Amino acid sequence: MVEVAEQVYVYEQPPGGWCVSNSGVLIGPQGALVVDTLATVRRAERLRDAVDGLRPGPARTLVNTHHHGDHTFGNQVFGPVATVLAHESTRTEMAATGLALTGLWPHVEWGDVRLTLPTLTFRDPLTLHLGERRVELLHVGPAHTDGDVVVWLPDERVLFAGDVVFSGAAPFCLFGTVAGTLRAIERLRGLRPRTVVSGHGPVTGPEVLDDNARYLRWIQGLAAEGAARGLSPLETARSVRRTEFDHLLDAERIVGNLHVARAELPGPAGPGGPAQGVDPVAAFGEMVMFNGGRLPTCLA
Repeated sequence: MVEVAEQVYVYEQPPGGWCVSNSGVLIGPQGALVVDTLATVRRAERLRDAVDGLRPGPARTLVNTHHHGDHTFGNQVFGPVATVLAHESTRTEMAATGLALTGLWPHVEWGDVRLTLPTLTFRDPLTLHLGERRVELLHVGPAHTDGDVVVWLPDERVLFAGDVVFSGAAPFCLFGTVAGTLRAIERLRGLRPRTVVSGHGPVTGPEVLDDNARYLRWIQGLAAEGAARGLSPLETARSVRRTEFDHLLDAERIVGNLHVARAELPGPAGPGGPAQGVDPVAAFGEMVMFNGGRLPTCLA
């Protein structure tokens, strides 16, 4: 637990790669608000125990920033009395996707995960009040996914950004949109946060927004260059040599990101919106090929 403002904590899980995500914990007079609930039952139970160790009141409100299992599978450990909040499309995607993530990395000890859907969904901005603290839930998708929600504390200027931005790891837009993520980042920059908690990786300041935007603009340029040369996204990725992004975890995400950016190029594929016609399963298979035929490393 890292306290980033009074009674505002980050449950940080290094190093922040595949399925190793962060949670936020906000303490109010009646209980705790938890932002995302981790990937495995064991990790979620440890999070729950850490929350209980802060001695909040009995109420538990959970916010799922998006539908991916590494942010939602832990909902179940907080019990049936917890209120689970998410954007309406997040609930739809959770129900449609189910526990598919567990099949991607069968070696992970997921535990007896049981899908626990949001009990309260919203479409427009929603404000929660934890005593005197305002907590704003803002839908900024489509970005990483259609339903991306960020949790914004305007007085403390703390932003829980979910997977709209990554800290120390490559951004990932295979289930969303590169162009939309860039638009979302611009919106988040307009909030002028002091502290940014990414869905994965260390707590940072607002510079992480610039870092992610720079990477995604590079992806867009690379996609256009590859298309002009007649290269596939995988071939384009393999043509890349040393870059300023070599230090980021999960480098194989370049292939999935290029598929999406390529589909968003002006032309028959249509400009700008969420990529149409990108097969996530096939693109993930090419990410494995780029990674030397090995599944990406998942430490969950």
